[in-house]
Amino acid sequence: MAGGFVQYHEHSIVQILVIISFFFFLSLAEWLSAKVIRAGIIGLTAVGIIYGKPLADILELEWQHTFIALGYVGLILIIFEGGLGARIDLLKQNFSLSMIGAATGVCFPIGLSYLLLYLGFDYGAAETFIIGAALSATSLSSRTVDLSQTRVGSVLVSAAVIGDVVGLVMSSVISDLGSLGSGSSVNLGWLIGRPIVASIAMAIVTPIVTKYLFAPLFRNYIEHHFARYDHISNIVLMVLVLCAFISIAAYAGTSVLFGAFLAGTFLSYIPSKHPEAPFVVASREESEREADKSPMFVHTFERYLVDVQKYLMEPLFFANVGFAIPFMQLWAGKRVWRGVVFTLLMVVAKFVVGSWIPIWQVLFPTNNKRAKQPQDEESNNSEPTGAHNNTGPSVSQEKQRRRPPNLSSKPSSTTWLSALLLGSAMVVARGEIGLLIIEIGYNETSYVTEDGFITGAYGKRIGEGEWGLQRAEAVGGVRSDNRGEGTESAA
Repeated sequence: MAGGFVQYHEHSIVQILVIISFFFFLSLAEWLSAKVIRAGIIGLTAVGIIYGKPLADILELEWQHTFIALGYVGLILIIFEGGLGARIDLLKQNFSLSMIGAATGVCFPIGLSYLLLYLGFDYGAAETFIIGAALSATSLSSRTVDLSQTRVGSVLVSAAVIGDVVGLVMSSVISDLGSLGSGSSVNLGWLIGRPIVASIAMAIVTPIVTKYLFAPLFRNYIEHHFARYDHISNIVLMVLVLCAFISIAAYAGTSVLFGAFLAGTFLSYIPSKHPEAPFVVASREESEREADKSPMFVHTFERYLVDVQKYLMEPLFFANVGFAIPFMQLWAGKRVWRGVVFTLLMVVAKFVVGSWIPIWQVLFPTNNKRAKQPQDEESNNSEPTGAHNNTGPSVSQEKQRRRPPNLSSKPSSTTWLSALLLGSAMVVARGEIGLLIIEIGYNETSYVTEDGFITGAYGKRIGEGEWGLQRAEAVGGVRSDNRGEGTESAA
């Protein structure tokens, strides 16, 4: 047989129809499950179960392996997009509460897993940790409701991001645990510590070198050239940065996905933030219309990558999850009731995160001026013109001066609604990081058994309340919004 090239063979009509039907049913199942139960990934996973080895095994095995590789690239793009859209400013404003919420969302599932699986069901310690770690990860995919401008929304997103970062680190640790089961001589401390040390080092070094080296270099010598080529310049830099970060993460011993997240945050920070800077634009259309303006990196992602991610790569990733689920083995009686009990326990473990909002309200009363500010401004605007010409303060100003601060130490109805929102969102949020952790534990280590794998496998009122609308601090007359358009001046 001749070498040096791949011979082309036309596929049979059956193979072509199988591929067409696979992608068609992926789209149809995602739309249908999103409409019925508001969880599109359930439909995607179901199609993967049917077309993959767990059930009908319709797809050829080499195709399944190809789709697994493409799906993992889709997961990298999901995490990269999360980094591009990360609101570091809102994370700073609610850092303490977000850290406590993230820690609760990680520790409670692992702790309760030990109580149930290790003590109650006699699972191994390492297996229990892997299963609990998988259930501790949270990843948000809400494109229908924008809560990023609310205080509870910023806490939710920040806690989810921090929890995912911890989950990515744990996925690296769990992946390395496979070396212990192979019988090779390894240093356990270094095996577990290397991903943690590498992740912490990257998390510390990246913002430092970004702020003091790469951002000044980009802003002084590179940025003004990007307006000439707009999206082309952006996409080239995005690919280079993403490949660099995931390569560094891989060779350092931490998660490639953590590198993808850091790559996104890196790109979101390096452009200048002053109002006249090329990357400070109100919309993608303005950046493409004005000769001296550049589209932001998130704009470029939305134009060239988001459709590929949403309609191809992301569905393939969740179909891959279906490929890996031992569906026929799910329905043993013991496995079913254990899975139900464990699910209910994990719902409680995640829902408890919301309890921090009323606790925080009691411990640190907030001056709730948000709901009253519009009325105050309206009353001030309705003052007679002559009132401002008096030498003394106006009647409205005097009342405002005498009004005591509204320090609310007792949780209000909106506080409880916000707590309910935070807790339920932590429960129902998409968990692709958790799926990745449990699959790594099952496929690459000897600790997770099949039983363990199967067991594991009111907006307006809130917006006007204490935990409602929260804008980023304005600097230089520019405010941040949820799409990163017009971020605050930091330089």
